[in-house]
Amino acid sequence: MMINLNADLGESFGPWQMGDDEALLPLIDSASIACGFHAGDPGVMRDTLRQALAAGVETGAHPAYPDLQGFGRRTMRFELHEVEALVIYQLGALSAFAAAEGGTLTHVKPHGALSNQACADIALATAVARAIRAVDPALILLAPATSLLADAGRDEGLPVALEVFADRRYLGNGRLQPRSEHGAVIHDPEDCIRHVESMLDAGGLVSHDGQRIPSPIHSVCVHGDGASAVATAAQLRRRLIDRGHRLVGLRALVES
Repeated sequence: MMINLNADLGESFGPWQMGDDEALLPLIDSASIACGFHAGDPGVMRDTLRQALAAGVETGAHPAYPDLQGFGRRTMRFELHEVEALVIYQLGALSAFAAAEGGTLTHVKPHGALSNQACADIALATAVARAIRAVDPALILLAPATSLLADAGRDEGLPVALEVFADRRYLGNGRLQPRSEHGAVIHDPEDCIRHVESMLDAGGLVSHDGQRIPSPIHSVCVHGDGASAVATAAQLRRRLIDRGHRLVGLRALVES
């Protein structure tokens, strides 16, 4: 079947480097680029877009809460209209850089705590989806499988692609196991591949204790900030192809 491999890129800031975007780009089909709130800055955003476009990789926005110090992973509280404004602001910034480089954005993938909270809070999820629709209703919402965020995107008329994480364990309710818990983050590339294969074989999420939650799977994410991200992406791409999957961009996937 067709499937997409994505990674979160552009998460450096000034002289501080995060991840190896240059090595990851040839291995992925879609890149979600930080928009300056949890990581990234104007120079990093523009450089990452240039590199992705040159590599023929689809680009999307990776909006977050304004939390540079916490890398966007700390829970924050905003009024719903404020969340909409935060997301619109970030999409606008990255869209401008894309236009300046002769490209366009394909998708939006919320980051960190914003995504985690929206996966379980339909009001917050709807605010995110409405913000995306207000900017461009053709943008694909890349949302975690089985999440309320995905439901909200569909309710707002957005094209939705469902993703699973190669390097994160799941709880029995389909949400991500908290990073503070032992084993929640998978570091070994082979373990990541076995995790992905178990979900593809099961036709949905597989929790850390073996529970299965049925769901379509459109995209697999490798977090770009992980130490083994490049090795994981390279090995995972080869394994997916060996299993007969055709790796494609999100646009081709949702339009098929």
